[in-house]
Amino acid sequence: MVWAQAGRTSKLLLRRPFRRYVPPPRPFSTVADEVAAHSKAPLPPKSRLTWQRVLTGTVLGSLIATGAYVGTSDEATISAWSFEVSKYLNPLFRLLDPEDAHKIAIKAAGQGLVPRETRPDPPILRVEVWGRTFSNPIGLAAGFDKNAEAVDGLLGIGFGFVEVGSVTPLPQEGNPKPRVFRLLDQGAIINRYGFNSEGIVAVAKRLGAQHGKRRLAESVPASSWIQGDQNKAAPRTSSGLLGVNLGKNKNTEDAASDYVQGVHTLSQYADYLVINVSSPNTPGLRKLQGRKQLKDLVKKVIAARDEMQWGENGPPPLLVKIAPDLSKQDIADIAAVALTLRVDGLIVSNTTISRPDSIIGAPHAEEIGGLSGKPLFKLSTEVLRDIYQLTRGKIPLIGCGGISR
Repeated sequence: MVWAQAGRTSKLLLRRPFRRYVPPPRPFSTVADEVAAHSKAPLPPKSRLTWQRVLTGTVLGSLIATGAYVGTSDEATISAWSFEVSKYLNPLFRLLDPEDAHKIAIKAAGQGLVPRETRPDPPILRVEVWGRTFSNPIGLAAGFDKNAEAVDGLLGIGFGFVEVGSVTPLPQEGNPKPRVFRLLDQGAIINRYGFNSEGIVAVAKRLGAQHGKRRLAESVPASSWIQGDQNKAAPRTSSGLLGVNLGKNKNTEDAASDYVQGVHTLSQYADYLVINVSSPNTPGLRKLQGRKQLKDLVKKVIAARDEMQWGENGPPPLLVKIAPDLSKQDIADIAAVALTLRVDGLIVSNTTISRPDSIIGAPHAEEIGGLSGKPLFKLSTEVLRDIYQLTRGKIPLIGCGGISR
């Protein structure tokens, strides 16, 4: 499956890795994409405020125009038109500070002020994995909607699934600002957010409120689609699948306890769970990818999940998200742990701390943090290949990093 990482890159989930990739039926050119857009240095405060007013006026004008258009066009035409209009609005976000653009995009999606896809997905995009049906293989990865503020709006854009987080047990601010940097010509960003999170209590409240609505939305159309004519296109609703990505607090010494707490609190709302042990922006986190450390952690998290009461569909599948900056031995160890403990899937990969030749000399290229976007594609794909060979196709893989239209 393809999965847009933090609005910056995409992911590719492979039930059978490396079969022919089918591109999405339309580009996802939305405000969410603009977190990965490129800009020059932030404008001075007064200028920035002026541009924010211009941006607000432009968006409102577009909404008014959309309202007028709605009365004269069918639903599919309106949907296509709204995505086309967004192409011309998106460059305005490049005038904003990257983190400010990220926040505005989340707010817009949370309020439904983003294009909404109403056209059905072609049946060829349908994917069955973990006993779950993905109407299309395009998804949004953790790192964009960190606090589950805009799940419905993001699913409505057309994503087959959205992953929120990483969510930490306690609220934390993350690293000092500035912490997000655009690389204009390389199609990339560098971020060092550092697991900024409102905490599991705030996220649980939001997911709880959304849970019933999502389940109701997917029950009628999804059941009739799955049980009905398999040659018909999947109906478009905002009831795609929800992933919850779990992280640890910066100062927690017992990492497993944080992940277990996340499982106990949030797994009831998740279609799948992710253990994130690969962010480069939390000190010591990547050490959890070592063979012994990973094995001990995964055992405890699986036990915490399985001790809970589950319905006939069983518990949500558990995945582990790994880094691209791994030695061959590290990769072999992770594959061995995944096979031994029967992990449900691996996400390959997170951002990289390396700096490929293609970005050397670019503005902000020397900033500390994780690099994502087009320059990550080659590295993440190489690790994906290695993991597939080592796991012999027995574990579903989610490829993440650098996929672009």
